[in-house]
Amino acid sequence: MFDDLRDLYQEVILDHGRKPRNFRRLEDADATARGDNPMCGDRIELFVKHAPDGTIADVAFQGRGCAISTASASIMTEVVKGKSDADARALGATFRELAMTGACPDCDASLADEMERLAPLSGVHEFPSRVKCATLAWHALNAALDGTKEASSE
Repeated sequence: MFDDLRDLYQEVILDHGRKPRNFRRLEDADATARGDNPMCGDRIELFVKHAPDGTIADVAFQGRGCAISTASASIMTEVVKGKSDADARALGATFRELAMTGACPDCDASLADEMERLAPLSGVHEFPSRVKCATLAWHALNAALDGTKEASSE
């Protein structure tokens, strides 16, 4: 049972790592940030476009990194679309907890779908140095929303 689940999670990470969704430059972005993980060399440039109502209409990224970093950025771009900045930040904080501990104690029903999509990355908690790979895109998202333009996983 657990081996099947681990295999499925690895498939999801490898699929997003090899064929990342939203891997492109977003020319009309209204917020951008670069993220850097100096520990392993992952680099990302994140682009965010807001809708007139203030929600995230589109998000994309470019860069290079390990399969975990790329998969995390890919999945993140899918789950934050349509969210307010505050909801995207809250989801990011919950994901960081999942990545660090492997559990989601504060997950409520409103985050169930998003956390199910992010669950394949929960295994990084067993490898503390990989947590930075998984959270880099989320740090870049916060930097873009803050207007600081630069993020680090350190």
